[in-house]
Amino acid sequence: VWDYSTNQLIYQSGIITASPLLSLLIDEENKQIITGCAEGQLWIFSLISDHNYRCVAHINLKKEQEKFCNKLVLLTFLGEGQNNSKPCKTDNMRPEGSVETSLPILLIEHCDFFVCFHNEGSKYSSQNTSYFWIGTSTGLLIINLANFELEAFLSYKDYSNLSIRIARTCALTTKAANGKVLCLITSMFEDMIAMLEVNLAALVRTQHRDFLLRGNRKSLSVVARKHHVFKLCKIIYFNSKNIMLKKKVNYFTTGVKNTVKDKPLVFHNKIKSSGYTAAPRMTMFSPNSNLKKKEVSKWKTSCKCKNKEYPLESYPPIKYKKEISVTYKPTPIFCVRYSGDGELLACGQADKTVLIFNSNLTDVHNVFSGHDGAVNSVGWSHDRKWLISSSEDRTLRVWSVCNKEPALILGKEKFRKTVRFAQFYFIDTFILLCSGAEFHLLSFHLDTTKDDLKRYKQRSVCKLVQKFPMTSTMEITSLSAVNEFYSYIVLTAGSNRALEVFDLNAGCSTAVIKEAHIRSVHQICQNKGSSFSTQQPEAYNLFLTTASGDGIKLWDLRTLR
Repeated sequence: VWDYSTNQLIYQSGIITASPLLSLLIDEENKQIITGCAEGQLWIFSLISDHNYRCVAHINLKKEQEKFCNKLVLLTFLGEGQNNSKPCKTDNMRPEGSVETSLPILLIEHCDFFVCFHNEGSKYSSQNTSYFWIGTSTGLLIINLANFELEAFLSYKDYSNLSIRIARTCALTTKAANGKVLCLITSMFEDMIAMLEVNLAALVRTQHRDFLLRGNRKSLSVVARKHHVFKLCKIIYFNSKNIMLKKKVNYFTTGVKNTVKDKPLVFHNKIKSSGYTAAPRMTMFSPNSNLKKKEVSKWKTSCKCKNKEYPLESYPPIKYKKEISVTYKPTPIFCVRYSGDGELLACGQADKTVLIFNSNLTDVHNVFSGHDGAVNSVGWSHDRKWLISSSEDRTLRVWSVCNKEPALILGKEKFRKTVRFAQFYFIDTFILLCSGAEFHLLSFHLDTTKDDLKRYKQRSVCKLVQKFPMTSTMEITSLSAVNEFYSYIVLTAGSNRALEVFDLNAGCSTAVIKEAHIRSVHQICQNKGSSFSTQQPEAYNLFLTTASGDGIKLWDLRTLR
């Protein structure tokens, strides 16, 4: 806490949490500071001079959200009085319990709560308390500072026409216009933002006790929340090209109703319609295919100089060119992986080390040691500057090719079971790995600089974005995802002999092939294509090959959609 007039530090706290603090708000009316972290924890500190900035409340939003959703399920069941069936958890009542997220608090903002009820004889209008919006990666929450309980919860997954399921950032209007609040969210995976128009009063009423219990009265019927909640929010999409154009027509002013109509927007004759009534853009990557013929010919000739193609009319190789011993005594090699340019080869060994050779096996480029168990997987980054390794000791390490010290270490406390199939994903934006029956999506930042006073302290950071469990299996036996271009498809195979397709942009499983093989699948291979092709990269994701004890199979993903 700083004194702005004197530029002096007044108060400095100790370390509040191991997770980074992402959001902060000063509540001037109640003289409080509210801050939230990446793990869904909320702290409220008092600014009253006699309180010495002490923490007056600590809220676990994960637990509060679960408690609130359980209450909604119970009240809805009681409201359906005549229904004798037991209450069941639905996706529209609460987030999917099978997927664990870190629930980062992206935004804390004042909620114009009483303005939305000023024309009604509601009990809310007589209360003397403050309400705040909490924006997370999976939805919006309204919290009551009088009792620190949730008043309403809006999940992005409840809206089938909203393709953004996991938000990277969000923003809210502080003042409600005609009882509605505008919310802007950006996608974690796509170059897309969406604007939501939230009817605050309707959202609170549909999740209020009196409204949900109305079903017990014979003269009134309960409005199904599954259909009603979709009317609370209006969704408008933008792509990266249309953002600047829509700002020119004052898209974010209070007169948004007059500028947004149920027809496509056209700015002038040279630009095609960019109206929000069109389907949202789902393509994450589209290469530049409008190259001139001269450029394409130069491109192809340069590729032929760098890459030698294997002649199709020749027989497969049966003689090896060179053989070397990696250690002084026989040691199993569990995994090998070429770098993207084919210049380096990484080997993960049973003696807990990772060796990097030149592609012609003439020289050992580097040796990485530090794992306490056999290295079961290695993977290269897209820029070939980093190498990732996982081990039977339940740890993951990221190495710089030019440095023997690991840039990032994730220890045993992060994973319950052995870490396998670690790789970079989404052109080095994320890390994917498997542990038991689920795979983890991690965001990271690598920093190899050292502080002389804290030379042993790791400066690189990594946090969990989401966990994705595979259906009805004890362990994931293989995982495949593309890092060479933007793709949100992840393929997994399990000990139950099934093959499952995940769409990380939607944040869920999209297809399951039961009994893909007679035995468990131990290898999935995707056609990742050539970086010199002018075709659409999505075409490379249409086919995949799986290998098991009963043979090799080729799958067409287009038949699974």
